[in-house]
Amino acid sequence: MSTQIATLSQENNISTIKLDDGKANAFSYEMLTKFNELLAEVPRDSGSLVISGREGIFSGGFDLKTLATGDMDKIHKMVTLGYKTLLDLYAFDRPIIAAVSGHSIALGLFVTCCADYRIALDGQYICQANEVRNHMDIPTQIMEILKARVNKNYFYPAVYHSDAYSMRDSIAVGYIDEVVPEDTFMDRVMTKAKELSSLPHPFYVNTKKFAQGDVIEKIANAIKKYEKLTAR
Repeated sequence: MSTQIATLSQENNISTIKLDDGKANAFSYEMLTKFNELLAEVPRDSGSLVISGREGIFSGGFDLKTLATGDMDKIHKMVTLGYKTLLDLYAFDRPIIAAVSGHSIALGLFVTCCADYRIALDGQYICQANEVRNHMDIPTQIMEILKARVNKNYFYPAVYHSDAYSMRDSIAVGYIDEVVPEDTFMDRVMTKAKELSSLPHPFYVNTKKFAQGDVIEKIANAIKKYEKLTAR
């Protein structure tokens, strides 16, 4: 694994966190810890945030190697931090643009769904909430985000049936806002990031809280309940 599994760059009031573990960009505890360290350096009263993956993969979700260990302490530690990361992103004070550079699966997709605007690289990539097909349920702290993002006509196949969608089909589902060719992908991402960075503070975040406050509270309460149930 690369020592730089996530990096932060800042230019012209735009912060960019790039995920790159050299593999599937799995959200291990180490990846989540590094991601949160970088997130803490992003201004909350100005600008915008871009979250990008590596070429061909945005993120494949939680680290399967950790899940396969059967070590419940390690699993709960990773999963809890994952849930808290989603909450922070969903309630983030400034606009987030997801630069979906490839496959966006499971937790990777949920991070994508937390963004205000989601731009995908055109190609043979998919978005998929694959939990049910992998013998896992989708808890409240994630379900509330999906309910806010997935279009009603696609909710059953996308969430209950774990259907996979191409990037172009993901627009209708509600996962993605636009799909852009490779040669203009990051230019379009940064153009949108610049546009959204001009939204004034605190009016943006206040409006977001008015619109999402009830969902944010449900997610926070579900995380507290999960922590209590898994406390050792």
